[in-house]
Amino acid sequence: MSENPRPTPAAVLIVEDEDSIRDSLTELFEVEHVHVMSAADTRSALAALYDREFDLVVTDLRLGGKHDAGLQVMAAATMLSPDAAVIALTAYPNEATRHAAHRLGATHFIEKPADLLVIASIAARHGVPSAIAPHLS
Repeated sequence: MSENPRPTPAAVLIVEDEDSIRDSLTELFEVEHVHVMSAADTRSALAALYDREFDLVVTDLRLGGKHDAGLQVMAAATMLSPDAAVIALTAYPNEATRHAAHRLGATHFIEKPADLLVIASIAARHGVPSAIAPHLS
């Protein structure tokens, strides 16, 4: 009788400069079989992306007051974690930003305030469990 191997932990990167949102998103993915990293700025996010591959990247578009910082994170994620689902969050939606986000690899575009259930559902569709959707079907 052979044992089932332990599942490989999913890797999630949360990139958000607003502490309360970053903490909520991090807590959402702090479950068994998920390794969560968070970053408050572009530099930290890029360092994390260079360090390892991720299965899911959730990034705000505006980081530290810079309009394009999240786009830089998405571009790096597309190159360094090509299989990752990328969720772009923004409180300032417009068609140009939406188009740029999708062009740079965002698989989902969500307006703030973001519904954690929506984010958890997207993550589950990409094989990443969360506190809301801990068991994948």
